[in-house]
Amino acid sequence: MADFVTVAKVDDVPPMEARVFSVNGKDIALCRVDGEFYAIDDVCTHDGGPLGEGFLDDHQIECPRHGARFDIKTGKALTLPAVMPVKAYPVKVEGDEVKVQIE
Repeated sequence: MADFVTVAKVDDVPPMEARVFSVNGKDIALCRVDGEFYAIDDVCTHDGGPLGEGFLDDHQIECPRHGARFDIKTGKALTLPAVMPVKAYPVKVEGDEVKVQIE
């Protein structure tokens, strides 16, 4: 089982926004909603768009290229044109550090 890696400080991600961080060679979109943090791959499964640059609405993020939506809790593709999920990662907060478990 992989260890949790510190990727950001709590204040690095404003409420209701996503920010992209590189972790172990992967770009991760770290999202903050209602005081909770969620981490997903920063690559849309439809065409490789940058999800971290997308619009965050509640627990969904919309790819800025073609409007595919994903659940940030599970990575599930919610709307076309995406049909495949993105990878979602476990997140925990310790003090002011946000940590993500990357395999």
